[in-house]
Amino acid sequence: MANNVEITILFDIYGEMLTDKQKDFLNYYYNDDLSLSEIAENEGITRQGVRDAIKRAEAQLYDMETRLGFAKKNELIGQRMNDIIECADKINAYNLEHDLSREVNETTVRIKSLALSVIE
Repeated sequence: MANNVEITILFDIYGEMLTDKQKDFLNYYYNDDLSLSEIAENEGITRQGVRDAIKRAEAQLYDMETRLGFAKKNELIGQRMNDIIECADKINAYNLEHDLSREVNETTVRIKSLALSVIE
């Protein structure tokens, strides 16, 4: 299952760099949940041909990630944005317990909003 999620993420990031057939096969297999046999029948090729095309496309996606690292960077950005949101929540909680500065409250709300807009 983890592999399917990983391929889907890589496909979302690097999919446009694949051939149309590779995109179609990966889409059928991972998004439409078609079997290799169903794809082969629909495309008029052998099951082994479909399997080979999917494996080559997967290898290309992994190679692009190894070279470019966008998925890893995106995951790190998401983690850091969550850390920023957590810090803003702590600042806001402290503010509510102590000074109740409207400016601090508005700023922490803005920080959270900006961080959420990055990860959504």
